[in-house]
Amino acid sequence: MSMNLATLLYLLASICFIQALKGLSTPKTARCGNVFGMIGMSIAALTTIMLILELHKLSNSDTSGLILILSGLVIGGGMGSYLARKVEMTKMPELVAAMHSLIGLAAVCIAIAAVAEPSALGIASSVETSIPMSNKIELFIGTFVGAITFSGSIIAFGKLSGRYKFRLFQGAPVLFRGQHMVNLILAIGMISFGISFCLSQSWLAFCVMVGIAFVLGVLIIIPIGGADMPVVISMLNSYSGWAAAGIGFSLNNPMLIISGSLVGSSGAILSYIMCRAMNRSFFNVLIGGFGATIGNIAVHGNSPQQRPVKSGSADDAAFLMSNAESLIIVPGYGLAVARAQHALKKLTDKLVEKGIQVRYAIHPVAGRMPGHMNVLLAEAEVPYDQVFEMEEINAEFSQTDVVLVLGANDVVNPIANDPQSPIAGMPILEAYKGKNVIVNKRSMAAGYAGLDNELFYLDKTMMVFGDAKKIVEDMVKAVD
Repeated sequence: MSMNLATLLYLLASICFIQALKGLSTPKTARCGNVFGMIGMSIAALTTIMLILELHKLSNSDTSGLILILSGLVIGGGMGSYLARKVEMTKMPELVAAMHSLIGLAAVCIAIAAVAEPSALGIASSVETSIPMSNKIELFIGTFVGAITFSGSIIAFGKLSGRYKFRLFQGAPVLFRGQHMVNLILAIGMISFGISFCLSQSWLAFCVMVGIAFVLGVLIIIPIGGADMPVVISMLNSYSGWAAAGIGFSLNNPMLIISGSLVGSSGAILSYIMCRAMNRSFFNVLIGGFGATIGNIAVHGNSPQQRPVKSGSADDAAFLMSNAESLIIVPGYGLAVARAQHALKKLTDKLVEKGIQVRYAIHPVAGRMPGHMNVLLAEAEVPYDQVFEMEEINAEFSQTDVVLVLGANDVVNPIANDPQSPIAGMPILEAYKGKNVIVNKRSMAAGYAGLDNELFYLDKTMMVFGDAKKIVEDMVKAVD
């Protein structure tokens, strides 16, 4: 295969990636976007394999290295296919975090190989030859971004999973005095050792720089609370893209540069959009300086208060909805856990048949990752014209007869209006303005941010306790 043909195929793959991003911008075209992404990655992978085979043929070297590369492709592809088939929708956020960590680790491993054997990767003419300054700078940037992405994604995985007792993997922020100063000192140290590596090509400086980057990745993510984790996912997605692009420059691989830049820039744009939706500072997100603080955690605590609430049954909820003229449904992570989206679709179909206006209100950070609720509703074939984003639907709550909150908590918590709360300023779905509010939860446990929810204690709020799928199925029977 000639380099001209390889370049042309890489260009075609890049066009597919751009179309994939365009398709993934809306639920209606998401499937088409996924197809473009798979086609683009297939072209890029096959082109790279053909180039490797061509280089191997020209060099007349032994086949051990080629066998390792092909084995890695088969094993990695098999694992990815298995996980894609077996993973539950509720586990998708931590799977994404785990994949980000692998991208960051791959960038670090490639950089280590490039520093150890620059001639093998075409960076220098021989092992003894100094790596060009431009390549050392690219390796430095790609390596520390990759290391931060790896360790930060591991922490994000643990926080999203919620299955581990290890303190750093728990949803509540991990805070200590002088945290920002420690991060700043480590960042200065990392940059200093990186500069030393660029000037001297010292292995010691390189290794210390990588070690500090791993530690910094942990410290950047641990102070971030559960309510902000969807932003973390998009931020780490951006980091992984820039790490790949940086290594692509070092290896002179246009496909890595283009695909990494697309992932990095799209992730950064998504992070910015979500920060605006949550009233967060984009700069603070980039340096990991957002989330709760020691002071406001001390004020509000992490346990729900013991206060009386008004509770009812699925039949009571069905009666309210059947006699309403308008209904807004707010889905949350509890809906995903119970896999209740299909039962909910049956309920809304029956309500629509009765002439009731039904709409879904989606918060930008509902669930555990961007677009989590949109994917669930699309899976149940909910009509797109019934689904509304927060800025489109918030003004309608006060005119709505019934608001049904299914497994959502932090995104409807009026405490966000309190300037002293850990989620102060975070825009919420204004469910509390509805004429009647029905909230389905398993218990009165606090949400992922660890905060009590004032919505549950309003006089017009009726709590319906139980598994979302069972409760919604009972509502369907009651509507009949």
